[in-house]
Amino acid sequence: MTFGEQVNEPTAHAILDRALERGIDFIDTAEMYAVPARKETFGATETIIGNWFAKNPGLRQKIVLATKVAGPSRGMPWVRQGSGMTAADIAASCEASLERLKTDVIDLYQIHWPERHVPAFGSIYYDPTKERSATSIHEQLEALGKLVKAGKVRAIGLSNETPYGVHEFVRLAEQHGLPRVATVQNVYCLISRALENGLDETMHRLGVSFLAYSPLAFGLLTGKYDQSGTEGPDAPKGARISSYESVRKQRWGRADALAAARRYNALAREHGMTPAKLALAFCYTKWQVASTIIGVTSVAQLDEDLDAWGTTLSPELLAEIDKIRWELRDPAA
Repeated sequence: MTFGEQVNEPTAHAILDRALERGIDFIDTAEMYAVPARKETFGATETIIGNWFAKNPGLRQKIVLATKVAGPSRGMPWVRQGSGMTAADIAASCEASLERLKTDVIDLYQIHWPERHVPAFGSIYYDPTKERSATSIHEQLEALGKLVKAGKVRAIGLSNETPYGVHEFVRLAEQHGLPRVATVQNVYCLISRALENGLDETMHRLGVSFLAYSPLAFGLLTGKYDQSGTEGPDAPKGARISSYESVRKQRWGRADALAAARRYNALAREHGMTPAKLALAFCYTKWQVASTIIGVTSVAQLDEDLDAWGTTLSPELLAEIDKIRWELRDPAA
């Protein structure tokens, strides 16, 4: 999601080269990327990845490639003109992604956020009066099923989803012989652990794998904002939260989120590790997590994130983490 906004194409390709060299074989993107979302950069991340495949013949077969169809517009008319996400929208978005990615098939095609109204991206309360759904889950599954049957998609997934949504997608797939969701990609990090409020049980019992995004909380859990805060002259230059007002208006810009991150970052230092290593090791080792999605802006950041792999956290340290969560809960939920 940084490719095409914070990261130019040559740097993005260097990051991808290094990722492959170090054993990464899963790449996740989306039609609406880069982020923050703008008309000018819509589809840029997919295009950059597609160009990387094009200049490295045979590489595509070594990669598990995931992308996403955007849900209802959320104020982005350049994604699509309608306010919903129809079956035709899903088909058109898939074709456009295939073209940008310069591939014949998407390994994992995900719905970026639900077509129906749900609390997501920092909202925590469900409000039935905001329901504007126009395309049923059954219709969405049928559209995805056609893409699978046509060989354009291998597996399907969800993102920013709720326990109800996961259950309903699985129930309808089994009832009607349609593709069963393989994965759900939701936020999960030390300051946003809503997964553990019931969604993890849903996914475990239904056999759906969890992909954790934002394990470093948009950089809050790296410690780089600890001294300066997220805005002002001393805030880190070029970092996502400090660079974009739109990001600061979201969950990552909350004062409570920064305060909680500072607590976890201090805990990491007390135990002789960097904040990033603690945050990533927490995600890398949780039983709920099948894969952790990291986003970087440099090869150095990538190496630091990958070097955290293999780090184990003691029961005592995990207990201290849970103690902080009990006190501060999930300020970036």
